[in-house]
Amino acid sequence: MKVAVFGGSFDPFHEGHLQVIREALKTLNIDKLFVIPTYLNPFKSSFMLNEEVRFTKVKEALKDLKKVEVLDFEINQKRKVTTFESIKYLLNKYDLDKIYLIIGADNLISLYKWYNINELKRLVEFVIAKRDGIKVPINYKVLDINVDISSTTLRRKMIVEKIVELLDEKKAENIQVFDMRGSDYFVDDVIIATTLSDKHGFALADYLKPLLKELGEKNINIEQSEDWTVLDLGDMLIHLMSSDYRAKYNLEEFLSQREN
Repeated sequence: MKVAVFGGSFDPFHEGHLQVIREALKTLNIDKLFVIPTYLNPFKSSFMLNEEVRFTKVKEALKDLKKVEVLDFEINQKRKVTTFESIKYLLNKYDLDKIYLIIGADNLISLYKWYNINELKRLVEFVIAKRDGIKVPINYKVLDINVDISSTTLRRKMIVEKIVELLDEKKAENIQVFDMRGSDYFVDDVIIATTLSDKHGFALADYLKPLLKELGEKNINIEQSEDWTVLDLGDMLIHLMSSDYRAKYNLEEFLSQREN
């Protein structure tokens, strides 16, 4: 049996991943394509969506694609699993004649760091999904993908959406989001919301802290006063302001000018 293997965090699974899978099914001579969500990427320390949610979302997204099977091998280990270990698992479980291992072009630069990479190269043939205009050496098979959507960007968008959802649920008013990427501002995202009272601002911060930790935000610095609470996540600022302070400092105008 000839197979392709496509692993990853899929945190979250998105259109770029789907296009890789469809292109592989179209261009590779395979009997099956295994998609293997990780429990935790060997080169990362946290995820946003937990493993059960990610596995379920991937399986749902691919349920109508013939030849595709989503495996829970790595998820079930409840630990970081190397690609080499997953390939050995497949070889022991199935009678395989050929294994194509699909990776993004951005992984090429760090391929030498992969566990048992020389043995892995003997067991599989790497197939590279194009990304970000990265040049791929001619000795690799290439999947010509024209959708460039970063999981990091989507993950950040989801975090912003969850923060806004919570603030709205807890009665914050006039919530605004500013995307500062591409500007010279010192963070990527800014969220501003109006509080109903000083106690409301303190309460909103208390509601946000467990949510942010659940979303993988480890470094959260908070400065609080009766009229203004700021949560600094490093690449994001959340301003919770009384209506008087918000009118006085008019951050929206300042940020809008920088955003443009």
